[in-house]
Amino acid sequence: MLTHKTQEADGTRPAASGSAVRVDNLITYFEGQFVPMRDAKIGIMTTGFMYGIAVFEGIRAYWNERDGTLYGLRFREHMERLRRNAGILLMTGLPPVDELVRIAVEVVRRNGFREDVYIRPAVYKSGTAVGVKLHGMPHDLCLFAVPFGNYVDVDKGITMMTSTWRRNADDAIPARAKITGGYVNMAFQKSEAELNGFDEALVLTKDGSASEASAANFFMIRDGVLITPPTSDDILEGITRAGVFEIAQALGVPTEVRAVDRSELYIADEMFLCGTGVQLAPVVELDHRPIGGGRVGPISREIHDVYFAAVRGLDERFRHWLTPIPTA
Repeated sequence: MLTHKTQEADGTRPAASGSAVRVDNLITYFEGQFVPMRDAKIGIMTTGFMYGIAVFEGIRAYWNERDGTLYGLRFREHMERLRRNAGILLMTGLPPVDELVRIAVEVVRRNGFREDVYIRPAVYKSGTAVGVKLHGMPHDLCLFAVPFGNYVDVDKGITMMTSTWRRNADDAIPARAKITGGYVNMAFQKSEAELNGFDEALVLTKDGSASEASAANFFMIRDGVLITPPTSDDILEGITRAGVFEIAQALGVPTEVRAVDRSELYIADEMFLCGTGVQLAPVVELDHRPIGGGRVGPISREIHDVYFAAVRGLDERFRHWLTPIPTA
C-alpha cells in the first residue's frame, strides 16, 4: 500500500510522474547560496548531525495541470512555525517570514518542476565542537525540494496498530517543535507498525491517551462530531490539522478538541490522519478492529475531497492557502 519513492543507487529519484530526476543536480539553498544538491554538504562533526539539534518543516507544492501552475501550500504558516521552533533550540536571527517564503519559491522555481513537490527547510546547529548543548553554538539554514507523490494510499484507507512506544513528553523532547532528534521516537513507532503488517502507528501519551500517529495528527468522528486531541497531549501543532478545522467549518461539521481514550477509537464511526506528508488518509482498521465497518466514511470522504481540491487551487474558498510559483 505504501507508494513513497526512494532514491536509487545511481543518484536518481523516481518522480511522481514516473520520470527519473537526478537529485544531485537539483538546486538547493545552503548556507546563504543557491547551489546544486551535490554541493550542499555538511561535515561529519556538525552538531546538528551528531546530536540531532535541528528543526525542520515539511511543505508541499501541488501541480495544477489546468492552470499550468505549481501552488505552494501554506508557505507562510510553515515558515512562521519554523522560526518559532528554532527559538526553542536557542536559534534566533533567522530571515523574516517573507524572505523564507521567497527562498522556498526561488528553489522550486529554479528547478522548473511541473509536478507535485516536497520542500524541506531546516535550521541546524552548524558548529563542530565536541559536546552537546544549545547555547553558544552557531546555526544555519538549508532548504531543498524534490518531486514527491503520495506515501500512503489516501483513497483506500490505511491500517494502524497501537504502538508499544509512547510519545515523547513535552518536558522531554517537545513534539510541537519538529526537532530532528525527536524523530527517533517516531521511527521506532513507524517501523514497529510496518514490521507487524500495518501501515501506521497510533501513539499514546505517557498517561495512556491517544496522541497522534507516528508523524501525523488524527481526527475521529462520533455521531457527526469531528474530534481531535489538544496540543497539550504531546502532538505537533499541525498546519494541516488547522486546515481541517477550516474545512469542517466551511462544511458545517461540528468540532471538539479533547482528550481521547485508546478504546474510544475502537468505537469511532470514522477516523483519519492528517499532515503535510500523509495529507488526508482515512483509517479503516485499528488493532485488527474495523473502523466504521472497515470502509472510508462519508464525512472523512467529504473532507478528503475538499482538501485535495483546495491544495490544487480548485476550491476558491481556500485560495488563501496557496502561493503560486512562477515557472523557470
